[in-house]
Amino acid sequence: MFFTRQKTRMISPEEALPGRSTPVPSAERHLLSGNPLQGPYPAGHEVAIFALGCYWGAERKFWQVPGVWVTAVGNAGGFTPHPTYEEVCSGLTGHAESVLVVYDPSKVPYEALLKVFFESHDPTQGMRQGNDVGTQYRSAIYWTTPAQREAAQAAKHAYDAALKGAGFGPITTEIAEAGPFYFAEAYHQQYLARNPNGYCGLGGTGVACPIGAGVAA
Repeated sequence: MFFTRQKTRMISPEEALPGRSTPVPSAERHLLSGNPLQGPYPAGHEVAIFALGCYWGAERKFWQVPGVWVTAVGNAGGFTPHPTYEEVCSGLTGHAESVLVVYDPSKVPYEALLKVFFESHDPTQGMRQGNDVGTQYRSAIYWTTPAQREAAQAAKHAYDAALKGAGFGPITTEIAEAGPFYFAEAYHQQYLARNPNGYCGLGGTGVACPIGAGVAA
């Protein structure tokens, strides 16, 4: 029980592991699309970052969305530069397992990505997602533009009301400006495409996210 409490306590910058000055080795291209994970990205495309539990299943949710150009898994929202997977699992980096989504806003609006995000997990669970317990599994939206920030806040407010009406507690999703995104090791990228029967701990609430008229599910 003590260990669980420690894993669910967000650390301070002073407690964080030192990390390293160079990136951990990662994949260069998306296994399915062949597009470069770390760019360059096409002109007119935008970047979104979401955390919703184990990033293996989370990434698959987004690469299936039409209009998404490339996805990658990594770590965001913490303090340790270029962390390894083992360091993130220790709870001593402050990072959340995250998915970077590069998308064409002329084909898929950010609000549609928010709908996928909220409906693909339970955003009321705090520092966990299902059986995955720890600060690295927290729910978070890291915005890259002011428009994304406004849309995320509006969607959170609307979905919070819908969830409360269905008997759920308040949404715990963190909404913050995106800092550095540290790409995870190569074997984590598109993990469920490489291992179709691999672990996916995601589970939604079954409650639809009302994010505004004109946005398809």
